[in-house]
Amino acid sequence: MSTDAPALFPARALATAGRVLRQLRHDPRTVALLLIVPVLMITLLRYVFDSGPATFDAIGASLLGIFPLITMFLVTSIATLRERTSGTLERLLALPLGKGDLIAGYALAFGAVAVAQSLLATAMSVWVLGLDVVGSPWLLLLVALLDALLGTALGLFVSAFAASEYQAVQFMPAVIFPQLLLCGLFTPRDRMHPVLETLSDVLPMSYAVDGMNQVLAHTDVTADFYRDVSVVAGCALLVLCLGAATLRRRTT
Repeated sequence: MSTDAPALFPARALATAGRVLRQLRHDPRTVALLLIVPVLMITLLRYVFDSGPATFDAIGASLLGIFPLITMFLVTSIATLRERTSGTLERLLALPLGKGDLIAGYALAFGAVAVAQSLLATAMSVWVLGLDVVGSPWLLLLVALLDALLGTALGLFVSAFAASEYQAVQFMPAVIFPQLLLCGLFTPRDRMHPVLETLSDVLPMSYAVDGMNQVLAHTDVTADFYRDVSVVAGCALLVLCLGAATLRRRTT
């Protein structure tokens, strides 16, 4: 019997997370995309600016937050779409399993991967590549993790609107690229056209980049940092709730 109850049962959520993690374990290409590619991209960036380490310091922290968001968005949207198109979600929703259990299970599974991804990328940037951070590297890790969770939430949400993996990838220009252009990575947001600056103020990636820059420039935790992480975390939670609303049976 299907249930639309939003109630969350931890045992069911953990069982769902375990199933997703087992599937990921048997997909080495996806694991490589999640864990190795962000590290390779950060390393490549460091040596692109080999003659100007200060440039790497200026943008490295920002990209440390952007890369996890993008990779988790891609992998989560495609993996969830596979479950939709293969009928796995259809069968799960026919069980006494709430939407909250499913969404929490997916979030836990990809969240665990996000922790590993963020640890590897942050450790590589700070302790191997020499990213100069004034604040605590653990705060960088926190923002990177929240960014990865936001990417997971966005991926879960947009998978409902795609009919194929190709279409899922097509959502990147609509969901990710505008945020990438307006987040302040290429130019300070207060130097943009007023309309674009206002738009950037409502995009979560802007706060992800701001949070990283706060850690880069301040030894203490600032009020702006608290605001930034709260916005990113709040957006991730909101999008997860929207993702739960898209989970429904397509047949009766």
